[in-house]
Amino acid sequence: MALGLTLPRAAARHPFAAALLLGVCALLAALLAGLLFGPAAVSARAVLALGLDVTGLAPLPADLQREAAVLTVIRLPRALLAAMIGAGLGAAGAVMQGLFRNPLADPGLIGVSAGAGLGAVASIVFAGPLLALAGGKLGLWLMPLAAFAGGLGATLLITRLAQREGATAVATLLLAGVAVNALAAALTGLLIFMADERQARDITFWTLGSIAGARWSQLPVVIALVLAPTLALLRLARPLNALVLGEAEAFHLGLKVERVKRQATVLAAIAVSAGVAFTGLIGFVGLVVPHLVRLAGGADHRLVLPLSALLGAALLVLADLVARSLAAPAELPVGVVTALLGAPFFLWLLRRGGAS
Repeated sequence: MALGLTLPRAAARHPFAAALLLGVCALLAALLAGLLFGPAAVSARAVLALGLDVTGLAPLPADLQREAAVLTVIRLPRALLAAMIGAGLGAAGAVMQGLFRNPLADPGLIGVSAGAGLGAVASIVFAGPLLALAGGKLGLWLMPLAAFAGGLGATLLITRLAQREGATAVATLLLAGVAVNALAAALTGLLIFMADERQARDITFWTLGSIAGARWSQLPVVIALVLAPTLALLRLARPLNALVLGEAEAFHLGLKVERVKRQATVLAAIAVSAGVAFTGLIGFVGLVVPHLVRLAGGADHRLVLPLSALLGAALLVLADLVARSLAAPAELPVGVVTALLGAPFFLWLLRRGGAS
């Protein structure tokens, strides 16, 4: 009885901690579902036995070898990759909404998606000459490198265009983003026109997004280029809270406004560019998740940023589960799943006035 009274009181005294605990629980539940469910049956016993085997507490039973192979080779790297990229998209979307002071903002406004798409399409169309130029050493890393360079390059170009006398105007940043996005889309269309049938098919598949190519060798790079910038974005919570008051007010409070804007833009660009480089274009995670968090928990970025990262991770893990289960043995593109889930939900939010 005492326990039942203590938990609500603790949650009332520490609402941020309670909300973050719920976010952690949602992510853990999504990861567990991603490991257990799918076209091939995997038991909870196999997950537990694999965990005991990895930690050295107990050897893996012989009858669970097949299930353990499914977990270690396919599902675990997919779940971890989806979680880190989803966290990056969620946190980057929350930061962009705080920076632009607009709940409808997302990372695409700073050119990340369009630039990464241009880089990826160029690497597909010109794969032969590019591999020859690199001595054939890039292999499977050619497209991720090109997409990452394209996304980051587009963002740096936009921020440079928006600078006047050392200051970055947010309105100009938005307009420059619109122009660079349009230019990148036009160049991408030109490259698609130049592509042959096989290249056009590869481009279409990449633009729809997929976690299917997840490999253990990718995870260290994703940790460095997606997870690390995402964690760095969480440190911008208090500066973004100050920016809500306006740039002039934040400056008078002692905030280094220009440095915060540069940090927010570059860190978000790195996290999203790297994520897009490995999975293709995945929409709505960076838009819907932070918006939902703001509606449910308020606009305090000390809560919005970490909770957006946790729920973004959970959402993409579950979207990948749906993508590989719904049409098994075929697999849906995960970008299609996030759009099918996110677009109707966001329209419902708009209908009820949630975006006002």
